[in-house]
Amino acid sequence: MVLFWYRFDMPPKIRELIRDLESAGFRNEGGKGSHRKFRHANGTIVVISGNAGNDAKPYQIREFKCAIAEVSDEEK
Repeated sequence: MVLFWYRFDMPPKIRELIRDLESAGFRNEGGKGSHRKFRHANGTIVVISGNAGNDAKPYQIREFKCAIAEVSDEEK
């Protein structure tokens, strides 16, 4: 099980989301421009947009958490 701890006063950076996706088993399939497409072995897909140093938007954090939860549920 992978635990993700974030600062509560500031949103996570895009690079932190990418790092955690990769540690959860997602692999980067590339993308166009600042968009990156990550796919898990079970078929779950997440698209993260923005430069690595940008703060993650609330919708990106929600999508990230849903993808991680989906992968975690299937591993149980």
